[in-house]
Amino acid sequence: QVGLVESGGGSVQDGGSLRLSCLAPGSIFTTNCMGWFRQAPGKERELVAALASGGSTLVKDPWKGRFTISRDKTKNTVYLQMDSLKPEDTGMYYCATTPARHSGYMCRSQEYRAWGQGTQVNVSS
Repeated sequence: QVGLVESGGGSVQDGGSLRLSCLAPGSIFTTNCMGWFRQAPGKERELVAALASGGSTLVKDPWKGRFTISRDKTKNTVYLQMDSLKPEDTGMYYCATTPARHSGYMCRSQEYRAWGQGTQVNVSS
């Protein structure tokens, strides 16, 4: 069991910003894909952004241009910077990881196997 610990959620107004953090054991993001998922009320969990072990990133629509995924190897932490937040961004955000993958491979959402406990983000209008 991989221990992923998210933090940084909270309540903000429309247009605000938050930065989510995911503390990972060791430096698994140098061998595994890391992702941030959002689960809105009554909906399935969906991939928001992903980070391949080699460092390439992917941000899905409708978050592209507003959210950024990054990592700090010295802190064993992956971040999700969320700017220009909208009420429809509200939900529980989860950090997740895959088994080890080639550094150049961007993992698909169904490959994620280990999850953190989640952190709640509420955006009010």
